[in-house]
Amino acid sequence: MILYNDLTPPERALWDAFPEGRRVDLRVGTPEDDHVTGGGEWGADRTVRGAVIVALLLGANAAQPGAVACLRLAGARIAGHLRLAGAQFEYALWIEECWFEAAVDLLGASAQTIVMTGCRVPGIEADSAQIEGNLDLRRSVVESLDSSPFNDISTALSLSDAKVAGGMQLNGAHLSAPGGLAMAAGGLAMGGGIYCNRGFVARGEIRLVGAQLPRGLYMRGSHLHDPGPHGVALALNNAVVSRLDFSDGFTANGTVQLRSTQISDRVGFEGGTLNGSPDDDAPALLCRLMQAVDVDLTLARPPTGAVDLRGAQVSYLYDSEQSWPTVVQLEGFVYGSIKKVESGERRDCVNHRLAWIRRSPAYSPQPYEQLASWYRTIGHDDDARRILLAKQRHRRRAMPWPARVGATCSTRPSVTATVLGWPGSGFLRWPCWAPWPSVRSLRHR
Repeated sequence: MILYNDLTPPERALWDAFPEGRRVDLRVGTPEDDHVTGGGEWGADRTVRGAVIVALLLGANAAQPGAVACLRLAGARIAGHLRLAGAQFEYALWIEECWFEAAVDLLGASAQTIVMTGCRVPGIEADSAQIEGNLDLRRSVVESLDSSPFNDISTALSLSDAKVAGGMQLNGAHLSAPGGLAMAAGGLAMGGGIYCNRGFVARGEIRLVGAQLPRGLYMRGSHLHDPGPHGVALALNNAVVSRLDFSDGFTANGTVQLRSTQISDRVGFEGGTLNGSPDDDAPALLCRLMQAVDVDLTLARPPTGAVDLRGAQVSYLYDSEQSWPTVVQLEGFVYGSIKKVESGERRDCVNHRLAWIRRSPAYSPQPYEQLASWYRTIGHDDDARRILLAKQRHRRRAMPWPARVGATCSTRPSVTATVLGWPGSGFLRWPCWAPWPSVRSLRHR
């Protein structure tokens, strides 16, 4: 139990300010002395025990009538753990530019808005937490926990199966767990968006498998380094999301996984960079069985690893010369429209598309048939026929040589069929061992 007489001067100031929601600012006003990286050296005049913060949030000092209680603290060294696992508190927690000595434990807690901006925190454990407002970690540095109940590897920010009614602000934040999980948020249910713009850096995997993101994920200009144990930088497998923004300098040094992800609006990679995993041959972008409306893959430069689109379904695909690596997996990829973006204009050519299909490591008829179907849809029947002929040539090249010779003989072009106007593609199937018939015999058949 916390007694008022046992409190230090900064703790008494916080205790007295809490019922009215006043901010206690312990900063001295000089940048070199207030920078949070040196918070471990701050003395007793800037130190507040974590136990005092916990006591206030749990109602140790009641709110004043006519005022909204709120814990607001800036420029403090927070000593000891912030143990709020399983707690239910109705007051907002608003901490600015503070240095935490130990991890913050919010496992299974029920809370209002939580703000920790510009802080240094050695791990946040918030699995199964319910936050009725926003979670704001802008400009904070969150370092890795050794382990957590839901994760057996080092994790910086743990939000597995958590529910956040508002948005999550991570602009300018640094989540650091190299080779581990920068964010473990499988099953996360958001009411608002997740914003990781303007200097956001993650060292370790961001795992959002099965997450519900109805307002989208925005990572413009963010950098993902030191991928997780399987070379993954970002995992959104089986997630349901409205919009994904990986534009304006977004960089992923590891695989970006969108396997079976359902995107109701748009995925944008304009000006982004996909470097793939540096340690193995894993793809740079894995979109197998993904469903989306718009996909803009106009990257800053070609990905260093493969792009896997097998079984994906999109309505509109926009690409450029920088979109595709040496290997592209296209089997089962279905699209409603595909356009090449160059110099701000959308254009297309058959030769470019055929070269794109031939980047697949093995022959498959479906990519050719899908492309021909799209050309027919836009009224380019001649181009569609060219694509189907290219399919047959690719098929023959993929055959063993004895079968290739037989296939060539059985589909020899027939001048007679063309002259007589017989229906078909201009090919007359004829056994390769049989002599060619005369024109007269063909007329009397």
